[in-house]
Amino acid sequence: MTLFNERENAFEKQFTHNEELRFKATARRNKLLGLWVAERLGKTGPEAEAYARTVVQADFQEPGDADVLRKIRQDLESAGKAIDEAELSAKVQQLTDRAIAEIKAGS
Repeated sequence: MTLFNERENAFEKQFTHNEELRFKATARRNKLLGLWVAERLGKTGPEAEAYARTVVQADFQEPGDADVLRKIRQDLESAGKAIDEAELSAKVQQLTDRAIAEIKAGS
């Protein structure tokens, strides 16, 4: 019975570890995405950092990426800088890959 308990604990720890990494990667991706959008909006320095934080915070409104994507689309459209779905999807994937690589590298 202890071998079973040990395996169960190991799986639980691995699951917890994976979820923490996923959360960190998503938060990092959202920050990078926020900085990218800030640049398109003409924001730099502290203003760009502040905007990126609002993108990260937008992710806590509902599960999934819809809340973040909705915020970005609305902000860009309000500024007259609409973006097409293909470009946004490609950028999200690119920044997701970058965030995961940075997390794995310990950056």
